[in-house]
Amino acid sequence: MKLTVLGYWGGYPAKGEATSGYLLQSDGFNLLIDCGSGVLSQLQNYIKPEKLDAVILSHYHADHVADIGVLQYSRLIQSFLQKGIKTLPIYGHTKDEGSFQSLTHGTHTKGISYDPEGELKVGPFTITFQLTKHAVVCYAMRITDGKSTLVYTADTALIPELVPFSRNADLLIAECNFYKGMDGSGPGHMTSEDCGKLAQQSEAHQLLLTHLPHFGQLSQLVTEAKEVYNNKVELASSGWTWGA
Repeated sequence: MKLTVLGYWGGYPAKGEATSGYLLQSDGFNLLIDCGSGVLSQLQNYIKPEKLDAVILSHYHADHVADIGVLQYSRLIQSFLQKGIKTLPIYGHTKDEGSFQSLTHGTHTKGISYDPEGELKVGPFTITFQLTKHAVVCYAMRITDGKSTLVYTADTALIPELVPFSRNADLLIAECNFYKGMDGSGPGHMTSEDCGKLAQQSEAHQLLLTHLPHFGQLSQLVTEAKEVYNNKVELASSGWTWGA
């Protein structure tokens, strides 16, 4: 299982970069996790958009879904240029029916609902969900291909349920929108200290800080997380990879 970071900024992309988007690959299957602003451009550094096999979305805030429309247009255009472009499944929750309905675009993309209480199988991946604490309905994801396991917190304040959900993850991808000493619980985000605590308590093997703020010295986030987590901590960046 290989993860490539396409976008990692919170709210809006920095110059030339993207908000939330992660390419997960295993056994030749290409899964896109979230599709924020600028993600489609970044994706093309690694694969062509028509090579995607599926997309899954944590929630419908723009910094996680802004490029869905762009992705749909790319499938539309490619359907004129080449034969055999299959309908792309986009998995999302139905707690926001209007946003969910927009995932279907002709025969090019089809919105498919996932059951947050159940288990979803997508290609070689098995995915389970945890409701987070955020401004809108949002789900963290635990994804395994039977060999490795990663947990993606999506957007959330620190909640006790995330600890067992993240237990022994090979990689914990934790949103880190605030610095130690700040309070992100209102808007539903974590601090660097929160991320470190989650990683330590869940005994995750490695911590990746993502959904980063547009202020402060980002390296400080790593320092603060390491104060409470005694394993490997890194900052997400464009093209950052994990696994093989």
